[in-house]
Amino acid sequence: MALEGFEESTFSHDGAERTVYRRGSGPGVVIMHEIPGITPPVADFARTVSDDGFSVYLPHLFGTPNKPMTGGYAAGQMLRACISREFSVLARNESSPITNWLRALCRKAHHECGGPGVGAIGMCLTGNFALALMVDSSVMAPVLSQPSLPFPVSASHRRALHLSDADLGVVKQRVAQGCSVLGLRFSHDPMCPADRFERLREELGNGFEGIDVDSSPGNPLDIPRTAHSVVTADLVDEAGHPTREALDRVLGLFREKLRG
Repeated sequence: MALEGFEESTFSHDGAERTVYRRGSGPGVVIMHEIPGITPPVADFARTVSDDGFSVYLPHLFGTPNKPMTGGYAAGQMLRACISREFSVLARNESSPITNWLRALCRKAHHECGGPGVGAIGMCLTGNFALALMVDSSVMAPVLSQPSLPFPVSASHRRALHLSDADLGVVKQRVAQGCSVLGLRFSHDPMCPADRFERLREELGNGFEGIDVDSSPGNPLDIPRTAHSVVTADLVDEAGHPTREALDRVLGLFREKLRG
C-alpha cells in the first residue's frame, strides 16, 4: 500500500525481502515502527524527521501501512509478532532475528546517504532493536522509545535488554568511544518498566540519557497513566510539553551525531 509523500522500494537481505518507505534528503535515519504498524502518527513522525533534514528509511515490518490504531488491530498484530520467528518477545539475553536484516538496512542507508553514520529509532516492540543495531558501526545515533522487549513478565525480564552479553560488550565499547544512547518512556508505562532504564544506566553510565515523562496519577499536565507512545500516538505537539521536548531531543541527537 502506498504511503503519501514517501518513495516505495524493496530491500532484500539474507533471503528476506521487505518494503521500505523513504522520504527526504540528508543523513540517513532508520525508523522502526511500533505495534500495530505504520499508523498515521508513525508516518507523521517520519515526516517530521525528514523535514528536519534527514533521509528517512521506514521499513514495513508488520501491519497495514497508514491503517489507524484500534484495540483489535493492535491485539491481532501483537499476537502475530508473538508467534513469528522474527521476533523473540520473551528473550532476555538475545536479540530478535529481524535485527540482522535491520543492520543491513542501516548499512544501505549509510552507503546511500554518506556522512558519519545513520540514526536508528525503535518504538515499543522494536524499541530495544536500536541497541542491537549499534553492533554495526554505521549506527551513530540510537534511540530507544518505550523499549518493551522482553515483555516484563518477571523481575528479570523487567531489567533485561533483549541483547546478548557479547553484543552488550560491543555496545559498551561504542559508548566509551562516544556513541551515546537516548531512551524515552512514560513514567508509569507497564510495558516499559523503570527497571529497564535503571539497567541501562548501570551498564552505560553517562552514555545513556533517559527521559522519563511524568504520567503518574495527578501529574500536572494530566498525561494519562496509560500513555505509551512518546513521539507518536501520545505526542502533544505544543511548545513546552514534555513529549514535544522529548521529540526535540531526538531531533537534536540526530543533528549532533549525523551532521558533525
